[in-house]
Amino acid sequence: MNEVTPIEANVDLLEVDGRSVYLVGTAHVSSASAELVDRVIREQQPDTVCVELCDSRYEALSNPERWKETDLFSVIRDGRAYVLMAQLVLSAFQRKLAEEFRIRPGEEMHRALAAAHETGAEVALVDREIRITLKRAWASAGFGATLKMIWSLVMSLFNSETVSADEIEKLKGSDELTVMLDEFSGSLPGVKTALIDERDQYLAAKIQAAPGQRLVAVVGAGHVPGIKRLFGTAIDLEALDTLPPPKPVFRIIGWGVPLLIFALVAAGFAFSGRETGEQMIIAWVLANGLAAAAGTILALAHPLTVITAFVAAPLTSLNPTIAAGWVCGLMEAWLRKPRVRDLEHVAEDVSSMRGIWRNRVTRVLLVVVLANLGSSLGTLVGTGWILSLFGQ
Repeated sequence: MNEVTPIEANVDLLEVDGRSVYLVGTAHVSSASAELVDRVIREQQPDTVCVELCDSRYEALSNPERWKETDLFSVIRDGRAYVLMAQLVLSAFQRKLAEEFRIRPGEEMHRALAAAHETGAEVALVDREIRITLKRAWASAGFGATLKMIWSLVMSLFNSETVSADEIEKLKGSDELTVMLDEFSGSLPGVKTALIDERDQYLAAKIQAAPGQRLVAVVGAGHVPGIKRLFGTAIDLEALDTLPPPKPVFRIIGWGVPLLIFALVAAGFAFSGRETGEQMIIAWVLANGLAAAAGTILALAHPLTVITAFVAAPLTSLNPTIAAGWVCGLMEAWLRKPRVRDLEHVAEDVSSMRGIWRNRVTRVLLVVVLANLGSSLGTLVGTGWILSLFGQ
């Protein structure tokens, strides 16, 4: 039987099967939270300290120079450009708050790891891999919700409004967080499920599986109500770690568009004559090529990358296994290889519009995103243009 006993503000004792877990809810940019974490670990002398980190975030926390090791070619080739861009935006937003309150990002996690080491406790990373979380969020959000989320994240970086320290501390109260998450659920239910609900389950299961009889678990306060509710229940971790298959509608569109274009052009040659068929081909090339090239121009890409976009987009739009942005991104990364300075300052540069365009790492990611966006727009325009040529 799972028993929950409040110990003090933001600290609960969970007891199940003879094991004791001190659950510490934190605000990620709060010095008071960092001090609370340090004190609870030293007072309780746990066998294991569980921290809300995955392997990637732990590496980012313990190795701030990780950006120097970024292999952009692999990131683009493996289709991880969007995930990396989202990670950079989230990191920059956290950095912005941390600078405002003069505390380094993830200070409570730094203190938890240090206290665990000094007291001889084992460390357990209990959060789900961030790439899986983001991909599940994208998959469940839908196109419109995804754009809304990305726009909100980007705009948050340039929001000049300040938040008081008292307001940050209030975020550690479950009542306020419950209200916030309810509002989030109403506007972006799919994203909220992947970012909050599923991770509540994942964190609860991983904390349960951590070794030792006496544990301290350090998690964001928003996850505390869910963990307390779920702790001691059976949770299918494998299901939560699985990437959902692509939605059938996207597969149908991916292969349906090329088949439709080929059919329309063939019909143009067959029923309207050679001149109309050739005009259709030209329309497809111009619509896709110019739109993708315009995207790369907006990203301030190298002139050869712009030419690559114009040539590649009409072809990649007919092949659902290759994206125009991937080709353009690889070309931009080859032409303008990231410098040491770019890799060292990518986390800071992503916090400003000027920095995003100036830094060669984020510029390559912009090329990928905007070239793909332009190619998608070009596909819509090109299809409409081809249809309009029938009967002329």
